[in-house]
Amino acid sequence: MRRIVGITLTGLTVAAALAACSSSDDAGGTPEASNEPTQDQSSAATGGAEVATAKTSLGTIVVDGKGMTAYYYDKDEPNSGSSVCTADCAAAWPAIEAASATPTVDGITGKVGTITGTDGNLQVTIEGRPIYTYAGDSKAGDVTGQGVGGIWYVVAPDGKELTSGGDTGGY
Repeated sequence: MRRIVGITLTGLTVAAALAACSSSDDAGGTPEASNEPTQDQSSAATGGAEVATAKTSLGTIVVDGKGMTAYYYDKDEPNSGSSVCTADCAAAWPAIEAASATPTVDGITGKVGTITGTDGNLQVTIEGRPIYTYAGDSKAGDVTGQGVGGIWYVVAPDGKELTSGGDTGGY
């Protein structure tokens, strides 16, 4: 019985963290649609690139150095120099960070840069917009964050957001 309670509490903690980002004023939630990757993306970011490209069910997209899908948050203002995803939002949507102000990239054609993220570390930007991964993606190539809340979208190599595919409704 203790094990079931522990698992339930852990599940509730994760659900609470994701739900904290799901209000109409914030971001996150659990996607209603699942977009399965077309292939394993674990080796997508080769050569030590901090951001690269990979092929998924949504086409060629931006991924971090571990092959995890990169997302834009529509509430971030391009070229503002800051991210508005903080606290529980940042727990559900971790920033893609860089070791230096000039991140190593592979296959990205959009303008890549950095800002100082909410945790004080350098956060990667594409076309002046901060990029994030999604805690709900369990493996490289997953795109389950696509369209969450109608405000989270996968990043294309040219810096555009992909608005098709996934949950584009609310909750």
